[in-house]
Amino acid sequence: MRRGWTTGACATAATAAAYTALLGGAFPDPVTVHLPKGQSPAFALAREETGDGFARAAVVKDAGDDPDVTHGALVSATVRRGTPGSGVTFKAGAGVGTVTLPGLPLAVGEPAINPKPREMMRRAVAEVAAKMGDAGDVEIEISVADGDRLAAKTWNPRLGIVGGLSILGTTGVVIPFSCSAWIHSIHRGIDVARANNLPHVAACTGSTTERIVQALYGLPDIAMLDMGDFAGGLLKYLRAHPLPRLTIGGGFGKLCKLGAGHMDLHSGRSQVDLDWLADTAAACGAGDSLISAVRATHSAANALALARAEQVPLGNAVAARARQAALALLDGKTAVEVIVIDREGRITGRADG
Repeated sequence: MRRGWTTGACATAATAAAYTALLGGAFPDPVTVHLPKGQSPAFALAREETGDGFARAAVVKDAGDDPDVTHGALVSATVRRGTPGSGVTFKAGAGVGTVTLPGLPLAVGEPAINPKPREMMRRAVAEVAAKMGDAGDVEIEISVADGDRLAAKTWNPRLGIVGGLSILGTTGVVIPFSCSAWIHSIHRGIDVARANNLPHVAACTGSTTERIVQALYGLPDIAMLDMGDFAGGLLKYLRAHPLPRLTIGGGFGKLCKLGAGHMDLHSGRSQVDLDWLADTAAACGAGDSLISAVRATHSAANALALARAEQVPLGNAVAARARQAALALLDGKTAVEVIVIDREGRITGRADG
């Protein structure tokens, strides 16, 4: 299936083109940018504009064969001079949301432009500044045409991101989402582990948790199962093809879903049940005020922060319930451990027997 480009990659390309034009150069079309994993794609510009103190460029997002709500969206960057010494600052334009609630990797009041896209744009600015002899002090305003309407099809409103979409992407590349192919690869990973008589494998929801769990145990690469959101696909196959020991590693929100019995952890098919989470907090010693706060919060991450502030071991409780859910789908031949990782990459919960 054909890969595509994230909104963060498109915003970076538009930024590089607009900044070049702001410094008096011609709009580069196509404009080439460098992505975190080494790719250097070229983007055609859909719009070019200069005015009093600004330059603006736009790129049409191509998500490849992924069923992405932002496929075909027009992503624009307007670049203006910043105060000397200010570096690169970001602003939410039309169709880009603003963070209004805690618990996300951005502060309240910040434009919903995620950390990795910001990093990519800062790198693009630095490259253009070095080439054209500028200090690189700029304000970048990102807009997405019709982004407020598109955002209604996402979970942004529930997360407290208002006014539009988030600018996302950790690698800049959109990998088409093929459920059957992903589950098939999990099965093959189990087959390889069995064929090599591995005593211990780990299944993780993402690259951050995989890195942490692999380092924790010094596991070889063939022991790492790229579970992603497909906990059910992993556990059902493992029931029929057991291994001695399984460590499941995942983010707090994902493992809340597993603990509540969801076997597909994708945000489009399951959500964190805050009533369940409040009951879990109660079971591990939370007082009435914390239980009420967890039940009324907007995100699992914020619930975890509330529990930490009161020294309630909510991470351990979620890990224990996720472990119980996993064991219920197995036949007892595989020992299971669950490790919960927070947004900062710290182990915040653990359950093992």
